[in-house]
Amino acid sequence: MTSPLLELDRVTKRFGRVVIAEDLSFTVGPGDTVGIVGPNGAGKTSLFGLISGDLSPGAGQISFDGRPVTKLDAAARCRLGIGRTYQVPRPFTDMTVFENVLVAAQQGGGQRRRASYAAAVQALERAGMTGEANLPAARLGLLQRKRLELARALASRPRLLLLDEVAGGLTDPEVAQLVEIVRGINAEGIAVIWIEHVVRALTALVSRLICLAGGHFVGDGEPAAVLANPAVREVFLGSEVTASLSGGTLTAEVGDQGGSTSRE
Repeated sequence: MTSPLLELDRVTKRFGRVVIAEDLSFTVGPGDTVGIVGPNGAGKTSLFGLISGDLSPGAGQISFDGRPVTKLDAAARCRLGIGRTYQVPRPFTDMTVFENVLVAAQQGGGQRRRASYAAAVQALERAGMTGEANLPAARLGLLQRKRLELARALASRPRLLLLDEVAGGLTDPEVAQLVEIVRGINAEGIAVIWIEHVVRALTALVSRLICLAGGHFVGDGEPAAVLANPAVREVFLGSEVTASLSGGTLTAEVGDQGGSTSRE
């Protein structure tokens, strides 16, 4: 049996009375594809913060590749192989696309000289951005900024890639392009955990879907089964949404039905 790449053991995190994670336990194996859905305020982005080291749990343990990382900061975890993107891309707008990715390779991945340049070039190729390498980041549109965010995460040479709503705001053809990019990344053996409200992007890629609400998992398993779960439909899809799955693809347009805009 393959050892898990990532393991959370009874992780809990609260901000005052707001429960972000309550006794959460799960594992992700090497090369796995996992999607995470849930209403706004469910704690999805905060869960990524706990995994990446941006947040510290109040209780519980986090391990990566068999090593306890609970007390390590985000920089140390990144160098071990945990890379992530953020919901709102914030590139260094006074730098070129290549310079942005090079900074990620050097500062995030701890690579130097030729190794960092090679990592930056490879990351741009994987994200489909070689043609924009010399453009100022300030000139990029939304799709290109999201691809740059992805390239910066890839430049750190992750073994686990955390994607936080990288499909939000994109057109259907742009979402399809993004799914194929992520599919190619996963085919290289990189495990992917993807938070997304654009559910059709997840169902086109992931083999496992988790629904998070109120700091608890209310569904975990094969995507079609999770989306058909009444508890999941209640907290995420909403009573007015009818989702149908055909060949693993969500054919209904499913948006965020959660009404809360509290901290994730």
